[in-house]
Amino acid sequence: MSKILAALSDPTRRAVVERLMTGQASVSALHTPHDMAMPTFLRHLKVLEDAGLIRSVKRGRVRTCQIAMGPIHELQGWLEWQTTLRDDRPS
Repeated sequence: MSKILAALSDPTRRAVVERLMTGQASVSALHTPHDMAMPTFLRHLKVLEDAGLIRSVKRGRVRTCQIAMGPIHELQGWLEWQTTLRDDRPS
């Protein structure tokens, strides 16, 4: 959970996750809207991949990324559990 939250703490990484929720994309397509050098952007992708939030596959010279829903569901379940605990407390 800590790796997931740490990965999502950065706005660039959140933007990548939001984009990938609409479908897979090449690294160059993901990089285009971000004003940073490609090596810096690749470090962001590595953080997301290390947290299990994205997967990538290289075909020829093109690396394509896609979202991995397992960690998203894990985070969603944790947040729902926290909300339930809070809602069950007396005011």
